Amino acid sequence: MERDVFTGNFTQQEPLPQASVEAALRVMQSGRLHRYNTAPGEVSEAAALEAEFVAYTGAAYALAVASGGYALATALRALGVGPGETVLTNAFTLAPVPGAIASLGAVPVFVGVTEDLVIDLDDLAAKAAQARVLLLSHMRGHIADMDRLMQIANAAGLIVVEDCAHTMGARWNGVMSGRHGAIAAYSTQTYKHLNSGEGGLLITDDAELAAKMVMLSGSYMLYERHGAAPGPAVFDAVKYDTPNVSGRMDNLRAAVLRPQLADLDRQCARWNERYRAVEAGLTGTPGLTLIARPEAEDYVMSSFQFLALDWAGREVADLVARTARRGVELKWFGAPEPSGFTSRYDSWRYAPSQPMPRTDRVLAGLLDLRLPLTFSLEDCALIARIIREEAGAVFQAG
Repeated sequence: MERDVFTGNFTQQEPLPQASVEAALRVMQSGRLHRYNTAPGEVSEAAALEAEFVAYTGAAYALAVASGGYALATALRALGVGPGETVLTNAFTLAPVPGAIASLGAVPVFVGVTEDLVIDLDDLAAKAAQARVLLLSHMRGHIADMDRLMQIANAAGLIVVEDCAHTMGARWNGVMSGRHGAIAAYSTQTYKHLNSGEGGLLITDDAELAAKMVMLSGSYMLYERHGAAPGPAVFDAVKYDTPNVSGRMDNLRAAVLRPQLADLDRQCARWNERYRAVEAGLTGTPGLTLIARPEAEDYVMSSFQFLALDWAGREVADLVARTARRGVELKWFGAPEPSGFTSRYDSWRYAPSQPMPRTDRVLAGLLDLRLPLTFSLEDCALIARIIREEAGAVFQAG
């Protein structure tokens, strides 16, 4: 019997909206790509994006920067994280997160992951006294119980920086992702919820931290051109003691992002439709565990994860190979060698770690796939059917 094959492209994004194309053309025609290259009285595209992001998130201050990874390191620098200091972070995350810690000479201390793919709050409570800062990754759009997490953090005097690269537009108990910690960092890299190729955003309610981050980004004392930043008196207190680690966002990327931000909520709803179509198609598949989503979590899912818990490594590898032959690209976080973005805590040799058996069990069976908006709901149903059929064949054979 001839089997269905999926022919879509898992890395092909939607075209940028026409409004982004037109905005980009206006900036290129002006020649003023640098955020501080403005005419008298003119608000730069970068400053306008920051003001709009403040309005969207409800934060007091925002800063547009060159990448999500730069945003993470800038947040840590603003908090005074330095060489030799330990910083808690998720064992299940992407390499730029521990990389941001290590780039400052600091030392990541990993906290475990649960079968719901969120940070293990019991492990966090046990390790909270080991550090001053938690760099919390909402990895792949999965949000932990932020009420309990902040109780743990506040009791231990732990400062929380939220990595919201995968949760722009998501909420926990009605609170926007990024609004629980002292600082939140977002990414606008191509595979995130806003697309400028590379880029990042930072938000905070703390005026001093905001001023430090602006200075760190390379303001050249032109901080008065930031409409979503604190007033001059705050900068007077930090401007001579905060180094320039240039990483500003340019006006071209900001111009491309602004129309996308205006349409973000609609796009988030479209991603979730695709997520739920795959979820419906995989529900009840023998041998596979889907991720439970708490009622308090208003998620935004541009990717899909599931677990082949306690499968032998050869069985998971067989499933990945079988689906690939039918056009479905699964990424496996349990593979012996890191591939692409699927590295894990024991892959990062610059960050010493000890085995974490419960976390290792989860990562050994963790499978991941992208859900670009170029996929139709019918595409998503087909993807789920292919995974279900091939998982069934491997599971029965095992």
